[in-house]
Amino acid sequence: MGGRDATMVLLDENGIRCDGRKVNEPRRIMIKAGGLKNADGSAYIEFGDNKILVGVFGPRDVHPKHMSNTDTGILRVRYHMEPFSVGERKNPAPSRREIEISKVIKEALEPAVMLDKFPRTAVDVFIEVLQADGGTRCAALSAASVALADAGIPMRDMVAACAAGKVADTIVLDVNNEEDQAGQADMPIGYMPNLEKITLLQLDGVLTPEEYTKCVQVGVDGCKIVYDIQKKALQDKYFGNGGD
Repeated sequence: MGGRDATMVLLDENGIRCDGRKVNEPRRIMIKAGGLKNADGSAYIEFGDNKILVGVFGPRDVHPKHMSNTDTGILRVRYHMEPFSVGERKNPAPSRREIEISKVIKEALEPAVMLDKFPRTAVDVFIEVLQADGGTRCAALSAASVALADAGIPMRDMVAACAAGKVADTIVLDVNNEEDQAGQADMPIGYMPNLEKITLLQLDGVLTPEEYTKCVQVGVDGCKIVYDIQKKALQDKYFGNGGD
């Protein structure tokens, strides 16, 4: 399939994308705080067709002991895709991609979590991808932030995450799976709105300096949309629906 055909499918002349969204419109996002009885905190997110469950445990003692830090707590993140989460059954063993995304999410969360408040302990974040549809790292990061807040872990702010990208020579918000496969660039962003701080920024693809600047801005705007949904998920759990 040639590039010209791909662009025709991905974005029509009215600026409508292959799944019916406008260029600056995210997929449907639903976040629920809590739900896992055995976890200290948990969250479930549906981000487009992604379905992801996160459980948080801790702060708890570190085993083996020599792995602990006397000055600060440590954050451990495991991102795992269920074998049935993708069209072709994946090997249940951790892939290099899963190990990389675990590290990326951990590093994106660390600036938000006040690890110095609980030295010699660990907080474990378990992320289970039940269904994958492009942008799982952003959805997982957003859900992990809610699960940490639900666990009562001291945080400077929640990290909200959303990807922007370049599709059919146009900067768009929240790249879906088809756009990720056939598009020109994908930029996952993690952002703490209250502190105006980016904690995750990756780029797969090529952008001009102008496109790069616009892509970051579009992605940050998307993160702010996600942030409002994260806050509402916690409000709904702890304060009820407020009559909405």
